[in-house]
Amino acid sequence: MQSRLPVLALVLALGAALAACGERGAAASGAVRLAFVTNGVDPFWDLAARGARDAAAELGVELEVYFPPKALVEEQKSKIEVLLVRGVDGIAISPIDAVNMNDLIDEAAARTHVITHDSDAPGSKRRCFIGCDNYAAGRAVGRLVQEALPEGGSVMLFIGRLEQDNAKKRRQGVIDELLERDPDPTRYDPLGAGPLVGERYTVLDTRTDNFSTQAAKTNAEDALARHADLGCMVGLFAYNPPACLEAVAAAGLLGRVKIVGFDEQRATVEAIVAGHVQGTVSQNPYSYGELSVRVLAALAAGDESLLPAGGTLTVEHSVYRRDNAQELLDLIDRVLGGD
Repeated sequence: MQSRLPVLALVLALGAALAACGERGAAASGAVRLAFVTNGVDPFWDLAARGARDAAAELGVELEVYFPPKALVEEQKSKIEVLLVRGVDGIAISPIDAVNMNDLIDEAAARTHVITHDSDAPGSKRRCFIGCDNYAAGRAVGRLVQEALPEGGSVMLFIGRLEQDNAKKRRQGVIDELLERDPDPTRYDPLGAGPLVGERYTVLDTRTDNFSTQAAKTNAEDALARHADLGCMVGLFAYNPPACLEAVAAAGLLGRVKIVGFDEQRATVEAIVAGHVQGTVSQNPYSYGELSVRVLAALAAGDESLLPAGGTLTVEHSVYRRDNAQELLDLIDRVLGGD
């Protein structure tokens, strides 16, 4: 069973519970030392890191944020090994490879408190996972596609990689929504099986780019060149929608080829306001960072009461269209100070 609360209520509840225990832990044994490890470098992670740093400042704990520069498993592994040698009190990590990092996470969990965020490693011994329900968020993306192409049509999906647990579920949610299937988060349509055909929509393919913005743009350009009838491009990692937007604009197809996004890169949100992108689904990454630090600080203080039943603390996703996208831009400005 998942713990699921609106983001604001969840933050307020955790803040009240941790105000005292964080101070007690720091006073008893010096400053608590925590680490927040992402799966790459992206404006998405800037928002998450700001949430983590804000929570650390409020609770009086030391925090190190690490962005793997090349988004490689080896970079995450090397950093975790260093953190363990330093004897940190807790690590929050977004695993690049959900399966092949289980041993590393288990080793770390034997020596300190470990939680996952953004993407889970459900087969590991992490204490909990903090993130959105990516399958549900993917189905929300599918509904945006249906709004963009109400009569149906052909769709191409673009994503960084599918080794991550969140990526698999997000992609599957889109596919299941477009093919009008009953919900099943365990379902998985493998790559290379050919077009997936439903009554109204055909998912032509899923293109991966291994977290390369240049490859993402090349994939988008190639899709437009190969499929003259392409109706909608769906970008499922933060940098994918801007890559699709560049390709569509360069081809002179703005308005004809629809675009649906994920996450909240500024270029995506500005394009929604301008009417060039149908909409996007936000995971509310600021909460990922904030809640990760709050839960780890509580664990370091010996308080396990904040661990969610079932091991998953779900942050609700948000859907932005042209009528409310400016609110998301304003939020980004407030959180990042306009940078």
